[in-house]
Amino acid sequence: MNVTIYHNPDCGTSRNTLAMIRNAGIEPTVIEYLKNPPTRAQLVKLIADAGLTVREAIREKGTPYAELGLDNADLTGAQLLDAMIKDPILINRPFVITPLGTRLARPSEVVLDILPDTHKGPFSKEDGEKILDADGKRLV
Repeated sequence: MNVTIYHNPDCGTSRNTLAMIRNAGIEPTVIEYLKNPPTRAQLVKLIADAGLTVREAIREKGTPYAELGLDNADLTGAQLLDAMIKDPILINRPFVITPLGTRLARPSEVVLDILPDTHKGPFSKEDGEKILDADGKRLV
């Protein structure tokens, strides 16, 4: 299965998502989006395919969101996209693309909705939360 993850290795949610993909026996294409950000067209497609608004796809925590005044409800989606393209840390993560769909995997177990049921045993997040049982079946 062809899977792509827009990944930030410094993000626990992104690391957990990548680990769940690998637990399904899939080695995805990993795009470290801070080093190789998506184009505007790619970002628009990711957001649309995930069924989100631009505002739902922007990251607030740990970013210059507030300092840039991006919390202004009068800003258009195009203006928010401009900010995300200029400063990719504003792109929420991780976005995952599979033949079964595109998701912003927040929380990380959302990725299970677009992966085949091929998990290799149990899986727990970095914080110890159990997501899959010994048979690879979803617990949450």
